[in-house]
Amino acid sequence: MPTVGVGDLTGGDFLLDVREDEEWQAGHAEGALHIPMSEFVSRYGELTEAAPQDGKVNVICRVGGRSAQVATYLLQQGIDAVNVDGGMQSWQAAGRPVIDDKGQPGAVI
Repeated sequence: MPTVGVGDLTGGDFLLDVREDEEWQAGHAEGALHIPMSEFVSRYGELTEAAPQDGKVNVICRVGGRSAQVATYLLQQGIDAVNVDGGMQSWQAAGRPVIDDKGQPGAVI
C-alpha cells in the first residue's frame, strides 16, 4: 500500500476524507473532499468528477485503516491513490489546520 506522510503533503494536493459525517463535522482539513467510507461505492462518481485527472488522490481517515481500504479500492480502479499515514490524528499533531463544518477551529474525534 503506497503511503504518504502528512509532512509531505502541500496545500495543492488533492485530499479525500473518508471518515463518517460526525467526524467530518467536528474537524477536517480545509479543501478536502468528504465521502464517507460507508457511502463510497455509491458516491464514487463524486470523486471521479472532483479528482485531478492525472494527479494523486491522498486518502485520509482518523488513523489510517479506513483510508488504506479505500486507497486499495482506488488503485484497483486504476486511480493513483495513496494512504495518508497516521490520518487526521497525525494531521492535527503536525499542527496542520483543522476546521469544523462551520469553518471554525475544529478537533479530530
